[in-house]
Amino acid sequence: MAANQHPFESLTPARIVAAVEALGLWLPGEPFALNSYENRVFLISDDDRRRWVVKFYRPDRWSEAQVREEHAFLAELAAADVPVSAPWRNETGESLHQAYGFRFALFPHVPGQAPELENPAHLFALGELIGRLHAISRRHAFSAREIMEPACMAATSRERVLAGTWLSRRQRQAYERVSGALQEMLSASAWPGDANIRVHGDCHLGNILGRDEDFTLVDFDDCCMAPAVQDLWMMLTAQDDQELQMQLSELLEGYEQHCDFDRRQLEWIEPLRTLRLMRHSAWLVARWEDPAFPRAFPWVASEDYWDQHIRTLEQQRVVLGKPRWLA
Repeated sequence: MAANQHPFESLTPARIVAAVEALGLWLPGEPFALNSYENRVFLISDDDRRRWVVKFYRPDRWSEAQVREEHAFLAELAAADVPVSAPWRNETGESLHQAYGFRFALFPHVPGQAPELENPAHLFALGELIGRLHAISRRHAFSAREIMEPACMAATSRERVLAGTWLSRRQRQAYERVSGALQEMLSASAWPGDANIRVHGDCHLGNILGRDEDFTLVDFDDCCMAPAVQDLWMMLTAQDDQELQMQLSELLEGYEQHCDFDRRQLEWIEPLRTLRLMRHSAWLVARWEDPAFPRAFPWVASEDYWDQHIRTLEQQRVVLGKPRWLA
């Protein structure tokens, strides 16, 4: 590999096919790249017309122990009949494989579409799905995966953005001010450690697939220890307060078919949203040396992007001072 070549650049279609076929499957066709930037993910079909998703993990992101803990969690959920896409295991029970310097795993392909968040029946079904997940996840804790700590994570994100040359002098002053204020507010709104359970961690619509009201959770790459509300708040998308309460009511009614939900966690939604906003921009900055990122997110290098990001953070500062969420 060339000195300036990103590791994923060496992951050619021929190597992808060879890695999977070394597991004992035969692939009559080419892999199809799916939209994934943190890792590299491909749709493949074997000679029995079974469809699979093969995920090559980004080097140096998660430790082997962290990936194995993700896989063990998925196996535990699948054994309890929670609809998740658990990794394929070979005859020795191994789910994490090695090829060309990459760790990779094979998952059954989950067909279907994302749920409709304006549909009450879908919201109820999503609440049930997350409730079933959390009923199992509360039984044990992760030992290797991350613990979601808003103030610490916000500080890391802030430092990463300020360490680069992305901001003009004017923007740097504004970003330093608002991100510093948000870091302090996140510290003040921190939740107790005993609120943390094992969660999916990234429950946006792209990671929930199915038909009608039968949904499956995929991509547990960001699973971590965090409060239960982390797996619910991204489904609350309405702007109108009345519709927002409808979404929340349906979600929680479904959720509580399987486990209780502490309404006090609703106060942590806006801190979690703020943290996600800060971490997203820091993630784009951190991954810029990966050629896939400038191609997919060219606007990150523009002044307009950072102006908008700073405005959004300013809005969150106001929201954090006036919580919107009610039990």
